[in-house]
Order: sequence, then structure tokens, then C-alpha cells
Amino acid sequence: MGKVYDNASEALDGLLFDGMTIASGGFGLCGIPENAIDAIKDSGVKNLTVASNNAGIDDFGLGILLKTKQVKKMISSYVGENAEFMRQYLGGELELEFNPQGTLAERMRAGGAGIPGFYTKTGVGTVIAEGKEHKDFNGEVYILETGLMMDLSIIKAWKGDTAGNLIFNKTARNFNPNAASCGKICVAEVEELVPVGSLDPDHIHTPGIFINRIFKGAHEKRIENRTISEG
Repeated sequence: MGKVYDNASEALDGLLFDGMTIASGGFGLCGIPENAIDAIKDSGVKNLTVASNNAGIDDFGLGILLKTKQVKKMISSYVGENAEFMRQYLGGELELEFNPQGTLAERMRAGGAGIPGFYTKTGVGTVIAEGKEHKDFNGEVYILETGLMMDLSIIKAWKGDTAGNLIFNKTARNFNPNAASCGKICVAEVEELVPVGSLDPDHIHTPGIFINRIFKGAHEKRIENRTISEG
């Protein structure tokens, strides 16, 4: 069966349901699957648990799903730049599972590799470690973190071929490769879609075996914080 779809709505058709878990690639507003997020908003699906480094901003990225109250829980490492996120969390309307950034990335990678759990020193002695198993290795204390295995992954790449092989552009190669691997189904949006054989195999970051559906999207590439020096 072909993997190529015309747009985000078609690529997500039949995959969305209330209460599902979603892994979303991106970092800030860099490399986020903005078309897929818009399609999820339009679908009206609700009570979502979303694992992502952050939740975008109030009117862009995952922030739009917070505004429509389609997300019940975020698994994140950074929650700045989003006033609605803060309001809902402080008001008890949104569940939040904080993860150190590297731990979140490794939880996605581990889930994609079929690893149910791993030990890390990160978070030992902090609130992150509360309620988690502690284990001694060579005189050092580690805590157990679980791999993330999600119902769906949504990611964004710079270039992909019709078999789903992907190349990410610079910083957009952030959480996207790990997020791609940990979903039962992965939907990828790309800036450029090319025929199989067009990509140098040595330059492929995520192989097509992880990608179930792919489409070419239109991307705004908004800047999260613009800093201008005085001339």
C-alpha cells in the first residue's frame, strides 16, 4: 500500500480517537508538525495525552490544542512561552508530567526500540524521582524511567521520499527522529517530497520503516522569539 497522502486530514483519517496518546516532534516552534496539529484540532478529538518537548505558543503549534481544550495531559520538559498552558495547569485543568529534556528524548527513543524502561542519574534527589524505583550501580544511585509507547506519532521533516525515508534540516532534527519511532503509527509531513532513490542513503536520518503515512505540507516557519540587535 502507498504511504503518500494529499494532506494532513487524509493522512490522519481513521487514526484519531478520544483519549489517545500522541508523540509530537519539534522544539519550540522549530520542526513542529503544524499541519498535523491543525488537522487534529479540526477533527475535534479530545482528552489527548501529548508527549512533546513543549506546547508551542498560545496561537501556534500544540498551543492551539490547549486553547480548544482537546489536551488533558502534557508530558513535557519545557512549558514557557505559553500563557494558556500556565493558566490551565495552575487552574487544575491540565495534567502535567515534567521530564528532564534528555530523559524525555530517551523515553521516546527507548519506546521506539522496544525498551520498557531504563535507569538514569538525571533527577535523582529531586521531585522528578518521587515515587520512582531507585537502584544502585557501582555506588551511584539511578532512577527508573519508562519508555514511551504512544498510539500515534506526528513529525515534520525537511525532505522525504515516497517510501517515507526522511532528512531533517539542522535544528529540526531535535525530537523528531525519536518521536517518529515510538508511535504505533507515524505520520510525517515534509517540505519537499521526492521519488524513491532521490535521497543519498548516507544522509537519511529516519528510515522509511518507521513511517506509515507521509504528505507534503505548507509550513509557516514562524519565529518564536525575534531578537534584533541595535545598528
